[in-house]
Amino acid sequence: MIPEINFQLTNIKEHWLTEEFKDQIELAHNQLINHTGLGNEFHGWMDLPERMLNDESFWTSTETIQLQWKKLNIQKIVVIGIGGSYLGTKAIYEALKPPFSDFDAPELIFAGHHMSAAYLDNLVKHLNNINFGIVIISKSGTTLEPAMAFRILKEKLISNFGVEGADQRIIAITDASKGALRKMVNTSGWTSFSIDDSVGGRYSVFSPVGIVPLLLVGIDMKSMLTAALQMQSVCIKKTNATENPALMYAAIRTLLFKENKTTEILSTFQPELQYLIEWWKQLFGESDGKNLSGIFPAGAIFSTDLHSMGQYIQEGLRVIFETFMIIKNKPGDMSFPSSDHDEDGLEYLAGRKVKEINSMAEQATMIAHHEGGVPVIGISIDSLNVKSLGELMYFFEFACAIGGYLLGINPFDQPGVEAYKKNMFALLGKPGMEKETASLHEKIKSMN
Repeated sequence: MIPEINFQLTNIKEHWLTEEFKDQIELAHNQLINHTGLGNEFHGWMDLPERMLNDESFWTSTETIQLQWKKLNIQKIVVIGIGGSYLGTKAIYEALKPPFSDFDAPELIFAGHHMSAAYLDNLVKHLNNINFGIVIISKSGTTLEPAMAFRILKEKLISNFGVEGADQRIIAITDASKGALRKMVNTSGWTSFSIDDSVGGRYSVFSPVGIVPLLLVGIDMKSMLTAALQMQSVCIKKTNATENPALMYAAIRTLLFKENKTTEILSTFQPELQYLIEWWKQLFGESDGKNLSGIFPAGAIFSTDLHSMGQYIQEGLRVIFETFMIIKNKPGDMSFPSSDHDEDGLEYLAGRKVKEINSMAEQATMIAHHEGGVPVIGISIDSLNVKSLGELMYFFEFACAIGGYLLGINPFDQPGVEAYKKNMFALLGKPGMEKETASLHEKIKSMN
C-alpha cells in the first residue's frame, strides 16, 4: 500500500489546486519523467528498482559473496561511507533491526561518516578479536572521511588476517572505471560493484550502495525493490496531484514555503525511524538548499523531543511546518500493567496496549501543534517492514525531485558542499594549495 498523505491540518485553502498551480506541477512532472529538467544527467535513480531487479548478474554475484562470507564466519561488517553512501543503509537497518537485539546475521557497524579520533580508536580496539569484513563505498576513493577510515581499518584487517585474508574480507562499491578506489580494486582483486554515474549519492539507496550491505545481513532487498518499483509506477504514471502522493507532498511543501514556512520538521513517534529522518534530511537539504533559498529540513523523535523541542514547536517562530510519519499498525504488543494501589494515578490505562497510548499521544500532538499555528502534514504507512520502507523511500526521492523543479532549482547537484573541502585540504597542507593555505591562516588569525 502506497503512503497516504493527509494535509487537512495545514490551513491551506480547500481549493488549493488552482489551474495555474496544476500547470506548474504538470511541467515539473514532465521535466522529470522526460529527462528535460535541470540535472537530468543524474536521473538514473528513477528506474533503479526495475534495473536492479532485472540484473541477474548482480544477484548471482551477491549470492556468491554471501556464501563466501558465511564460510569465513564474518561476525561484523563495517560499512564505510559518508552522506548517501551510508545513510540509506543505516536508515533501513535501524528501522528493521529489533531494539536491543540483532538479526540472526552479522552486525552492521558504520564508519567514515565523521573524523572522530576517539570513535576510530575505540572501533579498532573493538575489532581486535572479531572476524569482520569491510564494505567501502566511495565513487572516487579520495573523500577524506571514508578514505581515512578505510586506510585505518584495512590495516586492521591485514593485522588480523594477513593480506590474503584481508582481501577476502573487502567489498568495494565505486565508479565502474575510474578513481582511486577503482585502481585499488584492479590491483588487489577485491570483490566490487559499480555505482552508476547517473545516480547521485543521496538517491543511491536502491543501487548496490544500499542493497549489498543490507543483503549481507539478511534483509530481503528483492521485496524492498519490488515495493519501490510499485511506487515508481505510481509516481511516473499518475499525473494528477490528488492521485499521486509524491506530487501532492511536493506541491504542499511548495505552497507552505511560499507562505514563509521555511523549516520543515519531520516527526515520528517511532524511534526506529531516527535514521530515516537523517536520510531524509540529507536528501532534501542537499537538494533544496540552493540560491539562498529552500526549505530547511529538521527532525524530531517524539515523545522524547516533546520534552526538549516541544515548547519551541508549540510557541516559537511561526516559520515551521511539520510532517508526521505515522505507522498505523505500530510494532510491539506490551500492555500497561495494573497496580493495586494506583500510586501514579494511571490505573485508568491498565490493560491498554502501549502502542495505543503512543497513537493517542501522536494524535494529541498533531492537533496541539496545528492549533498552535504549525501546519501539519500526515504521511501514513500500514506497518514498518521492507515493503513499506521501499515505497516510502522512493516516494520521498520522487517528491524531492519534483519539489526542486517547482522551486526552479537543480535538485541533483550540491556545489556548496565543496567549499569546506577546499578549505580543509588547504589547511591540511595538500600539495599545490600553498596560496590558499596562507590565505586561510591569515583569516584564522583575524578571527582570533
